[in-house]
Amino acid sequence: MIPAGIPLRVVGDVHGDARAFALAAQTDRFVVQLGDLVDGGTDSAGVLRIALDLLEGGRGLFLLGNHDHKLARLLSGRAVKTDATLLATAAQLDTALRSRVLAAIAQAPAWLRRGRAFFVHGGFHTSMLYQQPPRFGGKVEGPLARALFGQTTGRRQPDGYPERLLDWVDRIPAGLTVYCGHDIRSTDGRPWTRHGAAGGRAVFVDTGAGKGGHLSWIDLPGEE
Repeated sequence: MIPAGIPLRVVGDVHGDARAFALAAQTDRFVVQLGDLVDGGTDSAGVLRIALDLLEGGRGLFLLGNHDHKLARLLSGRAVKTDATLLATAAQLDTALRSRVLAAIAQAPAWLRRGRAFFVHGGFHTSMLYQQPPRFGGKVEGPLARALFGQTTGRRQPDGYPERLLDWVDRIPAGLTVYCGHDIRSTDGRPWTRHGAAGGRAVFVDTGAGKGGHLSWIDLPGEE
């Protein structure tokens, strides 16, 4: 799905920040967006249109994020726990856009690899190296749950968000770099890198777009 041999632009969580995403999309590089296009900012519909234009023009793709997955469940009539943010996103979508969005999210991969670079929204699991991402509509469990939500303890933090672990970083094989979003780990507004015990590393690209921060991206050469 990611063309071989061409430079990439890896874009973090957008969360409805259409203006910033439009800037990120102004590139000759192939755009790999790490999921969570919607919710949080003011223009999720605009973000989705940009993502669809990239996808349909063969100039980019987006991975499946937990917010995108939740939106697709809502649009497909499946059971989903709604909140004001999700309902606000859905209200921005006209009938034609809803159809395009649902079809695109249903086909969005939960993880992808190109050479020494691995792309996933929430967190890595070694089994992802040996199996294809499941199709939309099945149970969210196993590697798919890790891809969407990262590694969690099942407990809630004082801010109400799930308590997350980064133990999975220690299992990234040597020579492999995992580019992910989902967690805002940066303290200086730039993507944050964590090196693992097995020799691999994770680069967290989410810097808070649509949530009071800004959108970040990383440009990679044609071969990683």
